Amino acid sequence: MTQEERRLFLIRALLCERPDGDRLQIPADTQGQKDLLRALMNVRQPLPLDAQYLEIERAYLQQEIAAKGVTTLDRLTPLDGELYLWQGDITTLECDAIVNAANSALLGCFQPLHNCIDNCIHTFAGLALRNACDVLMQKQGYAEPTGQAKITPGFNLPCKYVLHTVGPIVSGKLTDEHCRLLASCYRSCLSLAEAHGCESIAFCCISTGVFGFPQQEAAEIAVRTVKAYKEKTYSKIKVIFNVFKDEDDRLYRHILTEHRSAQTRAF
Repeated sequence: MTQEERRLFLIRALLCERPDGDRLQIPADTQGQKDLLRALMNVRQPLPLDAQYLEIERAYLQQEIAAKGVTTLDRLTPLDGELYLWQGDITTLECDAIVNAANSALLGCFQPLHNCIDNCIHTFAGLALRNACDVLMQKQGYAEPTGQAKITPGFNLPCKYVLHTVGPIVSGKLTDEHCRLLASCYRSCLSLAEAHGCESIAFCCISTGVFGFPQQEAAEIAVRTVKAYKEKTYSKIKVIFNVFKDEDDRLYRHILTEHRSAQTRAF
């Protein structure tokens, strides 16, 4: 099958599940089809998937990711020991685990075409990721607490695993509790990743988007917490701080290089 044939197959399969599916027209243009497919994936509830759908979805998504360009860890240069900084699309990063800034339902973003990291990760991992998260949440029986983490396979992503963590929501003044919970997200992810044999992990900027955590303070907590964890546990896990915005790249680069300079001066 061509990529267009795969895309149309997936769209029609998802439309057949919907009561209004026969009334929705499939766009003739490629981007319109891509947007419709993503929107249908975004709103689909966790339900069983047949083997044919999963196989075609796998081929389609992996080719889409390859077309964006996959970045491997060996192409990155550490800024400070085993700490890396990389600006780019986390769904194209090949490492052992990537971190998803999830909501407490842990089922992904249901808003069609929303550009949050939760939506992007669930879109390019495929629908099996939402189903896997649903299994975890049904077993748990309550919303995911802030500061903890769950792990799932990466499915169609280049990474082996996805770590899902719920960061604190800052709607007013930043408090010590907000900071404590954000640090807990990083520790929980590191501990869970290592328990599953991961030798590398990529962190997104947890809580700094719609959750409202100030970027400067979030970056400082992220770097400080990771360093403290590695020093305390003697961990050799390679940590990638993944940023998307230029501002976050500047913040992390400054924090990481300043710490390296301070260490150099100390010797």
